[in-house]
Amino acid sequence: MKRWDHLAAYCLAALGLLSLVMVLVFGSSPGMAQPRAHVYLFRGLADIFSLGMNTLTDELNGRGVAATVHSHTNWKSIADKAAVNYKARREGPIILIGHSLGADAVMEMADYLGDKGVPVALVIPFDATQSFPAPGNVTRVVNLTQRDYAYMKPGPGFRGSLANVDVSGDPNISHTNIDKSPRLHAQAISEVLAVVGGRRMTAPVATKPGTAKPVTAQPPVSAAQIPH
Repeated sequence: MKRWDHLAAYCLAALGLLSLVMVLVFGSSPGMAQPRAHVYLFRGLADIFSLGMNTLTDELNGRGVAATVHSHTNWKSIADKAAVNYKARREGPIILIGHSLGADAVMEMADYLGDKGVPVALVIPFDATQSFPAPGNVTRVVNLTQRDYAYMKPGPGFRGSLANVDVSGDPNISHTNIDKSPRLHAQAISEVLAVVGGRRMTAPVATKPGTAKPVTAQPPVSAAQIPH
């Protein structure tokens, strides 16, 4: 009888060890929800001149990527919710895309999330109205612009990659339709899928300004260099 008791005890111990190994390997016990990527998109002035962001949102959702579109005026409240969800492991990585004033908003939101200790995997501004420094908590910035004064630059602690994609040479693209360009949508979707597919890792939150090695931004890319 004692022999069977010992055998049962060994079996229980083995099952417990197996459960522990599964938690260590997979990061959670079976059945626990994993965080999912979330793309936040922002429209510009009056929410009527950036309808391409609505279309891009639908395209991303159609590819199985969680995406929501918002007014640029609401970026701070959206950022607060995103930070809570990220820290609760409900979502991540976080991706930001915006047009015009919405492009300005995503750069500000990325910086704000950095102050909250939340990393941002990717930021894609469509023709921002001004230049912004890329925050240290951001892994990658792809700035689609037709304004040389709106190029983005590495900010303090930035160690990611930064590409200013200059589309000013394309006569068919203007500020009011850049957000609707199928070619630029394809570029944005490709960048998003690269993150969601795990080929780009989320950068750690930046340390104090000046502690990271300086980053040299990539030279401007012409529209002709964007994959069709």
